[in-house]
Amino acid sequence: MRNRIKLIAEGALLLNALIWGGTFVIVKSALTDSSPMMFVAVRFTISTLILLPFAYKSLSGLSKRSVMDGFNLGVLLLVGFVLQTIGLKYTTAIKSAFITGTFVVFTPIFQTIIEKKFPSLANIAGILFVIVGIIFLSSGEDSVFEIFFEIGASFNFGDFLTLLCAVFYALYIVYLDIISRRNEFKYLAFSQIAVTAVLGFAAAFTFSAFELEGIQFQLTDNLILALAYTSILATVITLLLQTRYQKEVTPTRAGLIFSMEPIFAAVFAYIVLTEVLSYLGIIGCIFIFTGVLISELLTKD
Repeated sequence: MRNRIKLIAEGALLLNALIWGGTFVIVKSALTDSSPMMFVAVRFTISTLILLPFAYKSLSGLSKRSVMDGFNLGVLLLVGFVLQTIGLKYTTAIKSAFITGTFVVFTPIFQTIIEKKFPSLANIAGILFVIVGIIFLSSGEDSVFEIFFEIGASFNFGDFLTLLCAVFYALYIVYLDIISRRNEFKYLAFSQIAVTAVLGFAAAFTFSAFELEGIQFQLTDNLILALAYTSILATVITLLLQTRYQKEVTPTRAGLIFSMEPIFAAVFAYIVLTEVLSYLGIIGCIFIFTGVLISELLTKD
């Protein structure tokens, strides 16, 4: 029974990575009609309204700890979005993709410090394969060392914010593992989505006031499609699945499964945008898949 539950959980997390991988090509064109933080705020507001009828019964009789659990997860979720969004204003997409992917390294570190759970040797080997894969996938057409040269030669404010984004997402994965064990998953999914929506609007108007990002929101077909996909599939469904099933595996294993996202993103980019991966990108996908496979086959949680 335990093996069956773990298999279902890992399948659910892999489905999350697949759905998240599809957001890239859908949101790419839609952001021409909306500023990033307004998109985030509206996306999570729609998700909150969708989930409310299914979660309202779990909102009664909440303890102070449960309220704080939902709030804290929502803050971690939003901070990751904010840091990555601002970071992209000051750095390139290649550097952002590589630096964000380092969450797979920070996750076992936080798992060890916070939960006193040490990753297995197979997990560590899997992480090394995934990191190599991310390097290849992010290196461009010319050279695998290109990404190191670009980061090392001009590490800037945007790169630093993106690195913090990876840190906060790793923290989110670890704290979700802890918090989801003592809360009803529908409530927990709803609360963090609602907190992210409210704070998202606050962040959008704050960014506007400090001239970090203008407020733009023009409802077009592309924007409606992107909001429908991200709010229903990439927020409601994925957070319900992650909140319910991530606790069945270790945070490190979850991080490795989520590292499949760039592979799915590349597949969607090929299908929708006819963007073809370079041979280095294909090698990177093989490394990432191998890393996840090593962790899956050689680790017993």
